[in-house]
Amino acid sequence: MASKTIAPRLLDVMERDILPLTERGVASGNKVFGAAILRKSDLSLVIAETNNELENPLWHGEVHTLKRFYELGEKPATKDLIFLSTHEPCTMCMSAITWAGFDNFYYFFSHEDSRDAFAIPHDLKILKEVFGLEPGGYRKQNAFWNSFAIADLVETEERALGAELKEQTARIKARYAGLSESYQSSKSANDIPLN
Repeated sequence: MASKTIAPRLLDVMERDILPLTERGVASGNKVFGAAILRKSDLSLVIAETNNELENPLWHGEVHTLKRFYELGEKPATKDLIFLSTHEPCTMCMSAITWAGFDNFYYFFSHEDSRDAFAIPHDLKILKEVFGLEPGGYRKQNAFWNSFAIADLVETEERALGAELKEQTARIKARYAGLSESYQSSKSANDIPLN
């Protein structure tokens, strides 16, 4: 069945490409955040990465993905690419995506999910304390990019495909719940500034 959106491909990249990397990263003590870059033309994967804050506290999933993207020899122009983030990007990552020239980003978990389901409240705390913004207070469509919640895309799909995507979503959420549990139980042993 034909999809109305790119949600099926984004969920597949999360499940098959980002999650395995994140599982290894969390096993090493890193957080659960990851990202990928895809071509707009055919939705092929350019690169997937995960959080690497143990090496550098700035290597959030999105920033580490951008670092690795810029280490590629030949790379497509960012205007021709889709940026996929497992979690709604923090302000640093949003800025990095902007400075890199992406005109979009898609995310799976919201800032509220990061706080509530993952016990990582820093994104919302920084939005409030530094920028005076409440949850969702930044402009999701602006002069630089448009952002999209994958869950919103899933809701627009035809019934049968939507049901399949909701099952896949539940599978992905379950795997991330396990990763979050693992990270939370081991985080006191690492040296990441904002655990």
